Amino acid sequence: MEYSLRELECFIAVAEELSFTRAAARLRLAQPPLSRHIRALEEKIGADLFLREPRKVSLTPAGTIFYEETRNIPRRLERAGEVAKRTSLGETARLRLGFVSAVMNDELVSTFRRFRTGHRAVQIMLHDLPPREQLAAIADGRLEGGFVGLQPRERPAGIRFVPWHKEALKCFVPRGHSFEKMKTLSLSFLAEESFITVSGESAPAFAEHVRTLCRDAGFRPRIILESPRAQAVALMVAAGSGIAILPAALAGLFKGSVTAIPLKGNPTITHVFACRDQKHGEVLGDFVRLIR
Repeated sequence: MEYSLRELECFIAVAEELSFTRAAARLRLAQPPLSRHIRALEEKIGADLFLREPRKVSLTPAGTIFYEETRNIPRRLERAGEVAKRTSLGETARLRLGFVSAVMNDELVSTFRRFRTGHRAVQIMLHDLPPREQLAAIADGRLEGGFVGLQPRERPAGIRFVPWHKEALKCFVPRGHSFEKMKTLSLSFLAEESFITVSGESAPAFAEHVRTLCRDAGFRPRIILESPRAQAVALMVAAGSGIAILPAALAGLFKGSVTAIPLKGNPTITHVFACRDQKHGEVLGDFVRLIR
């Protein structure tokens, strides 16, 4: 059974707007042709897709199923066209990289821009994944590499780590916190505070690093909340749920909502890039050389 792309576009618009008038406006199409496309589609299928009432349009059970099966087709076709066009221009290489929210900083943006300058034919595909998921994806070939944050204590077999960027750790406190105006903080001052941390399950190296800093300062952190992503931890701090020790650059995402206070002793972390420990292809090899 053949359906035209225009018929599918009309159906999806009505299904999402639940109004022939709004769907016609969305498609910049007069309502009579829109209705004809829907009727033609229903005749091809042999079932009504919509219940049409005087002031209401709703999907029938058949329409609901058809929508679930077809709603992504126009986007996939558009994407296929983009890929085909890039291929015709010589953009055939892809670099699939993971990252964690803790490395969302100007240095990362600069790295991608510098690489793109010399590799305009390469598509960089980014995947926001916790470190453990990145390492698994790198090991089985679903990713070429990833910015995993801190290097794990135990190096997974077949994985290589390249030091990339050193960054200060700071104490994040919500607006209005009693520490907000302090220029620097001793870690020992945080002994009675409620901590929000990146979970040890998703980012074991970073979680252990924070716990070690606290132990060295003479206390065990009182952890009340955890999240697999550092950005979510900073958001919970902004909401007033507690404090956190995080990479300094994350504060830029929450200006006015959190204060990032330098810690005495200036503790830092070194972000690393992970990739398979083997001879790289030309594209990945160039990327690794760039970030060294």
